[in-house]
Amino acid sequence: MTNQELAEKNVRDMVDNDPYSRWLGIQVLEITPGKVKAKMSVRNDMLNAFRVCHGGVTFALADSVLAFSCNTHGKISVSIEASMAYPNPVYEGDVIIASAEEQSSTEKIGIYNVSVKKENGTLVGVFRGVVYRTKKEFSV
Repeated sequence: MTNQELAEKNVRDMVDNDPYSRWLGIQVLEITPGKVKAKMSVRNDMLNAFRVCHGGVTFALADSVLAFSCNTHGKISVSIEASMAYPNPVYEGDVIIASAEEQSSTEKIGIYNVSVKKENGTLVGVFRGVVYRTKKEFSV
């Protein structure tokens, strides 16, 4: 199996077995080793009291894309640190797109940047995640 085939298989298996990401409505757009791009639409039940998308929803999209991206290499990897900034608001009906990219990778640690943008290109989230790579082979 090529690295690309492994990446695609792992992400598809994760999506199929991830009820939370499915509930969010996440759709994977692109998969390459160390990189994943996905989108979702913001629904009314994702808004806070100010009628703005709850930050946890944007964080959840970025976190899911981080998980998909860091598990493309074949070893189970789990988040050990994550942070996010929210430069612009997101509203009901907006489609937001998260793109994760591996910045650094060792046998045990991976560092990823995830940008979240509206379809029009407006930056709405800047996420950074650190993952721990186990020795266990990925399989769901």
